[in-house]
Amino acid sequence: MTDAKARLAYLRQTLGLLYPGPGSPVAHSVLPHALLPRRLAPRRWWHMPVGPRVMVPVDGSISAHLSDVFGMPIRAILHVRPARRANRKPVLEAYSGGRRIAFIKIGDSSRTRELVTREAAALKKLADLPLKTVVAPNVLYHGRWRDLAVLALSPLPIRRSKIPQDLLVSAVKEIAGTGVSAAWHGDLSPWNIASSGDGRLLVWDWERYEVGVPYGFDLVHHAFQRSLRRMDPATAARACLAGAVRLLAPLGLSAAQSKQTALRYLIALADRHAADGHEPLGPPDTWLNPIVDHQELLT
Repeated sequence: MTDAKARLAYLRQTLGLLYPGPGSPVAHSVLPHALLPRRLAPRRWWHMPVGPRVMVPVDGSISAHLSDVFGMPIRAILHVRPARRANRKPVLEAYSGGRRIAFIKIGDSSRTRELVTREAAALKKLADLPLKTVVAPNVLYHGRWRDLAVLALSPLPIRRSKIPQDLLVSAVKEIAGTGVSAAWHGDLSPWNIASSGDGRLLVWDWERYEVGVPYGFDLVHHAFQRSLRRMDPATAARACLAGAVRLLAPLGLSAAQSKQTALRYLIALADRHAADGHEPLGPPDTWLNPIVDHQELLT
């Protein structure tokens, strides 16, 4: 199945969940077009040449629920999600009066409901801390609708630009300081951060936030995810371990501590994938075990 067909199949499934009807259907458009489905938005006249029309019953839908929550008419744009991921969940953007007022995450399974709840708790905790470097979304609403977990977050003013390494290090230090011993964001990937333009770092997707982890996990995760964009998992894992000393030096870790941290991160990532029942990097014996075995031979 092609990516487009997989996305459209998931869209049909999601529509049944979030727009169950009954009610008078309203025309929506798949944008930018059916061969590249990325969003489902209320139809406008300028959509005619591109996105195919989809009739959606809005009464009794998530859009109606959000209108009640915010006390204003909400126009919801639904993200058309990619192929199967362990934490894939419906995500919407809520607009009113032409202004985007929230990002909405929907927990539609036991696992994603747990992740949505964890993110809400993490963000509520961060909101009470005097953070100077990290900017996280605010929780606008967290509740239930039709047995679904609904989390509405304030939109961050995202601007894409190169992230200075010293800013990333400062953010990692500040996040680690939110825990008793250490803490990590859990998915400080390049696509989850952006420079604010005023010397701070915008950070979203806090559903994997956790305390009591080895100091430096976030930096290693960021470097590993960047490497995966240009390397196969086994090569990226070797590069992760090889570059750990230089990468983690700004955190004050020794060479031995740095290598141990990188190795423990890779093991923790494999454990996360196993718990999710999803192996995006392939079986650990193809990308992780050779590194672990090699390190055991050296010790």
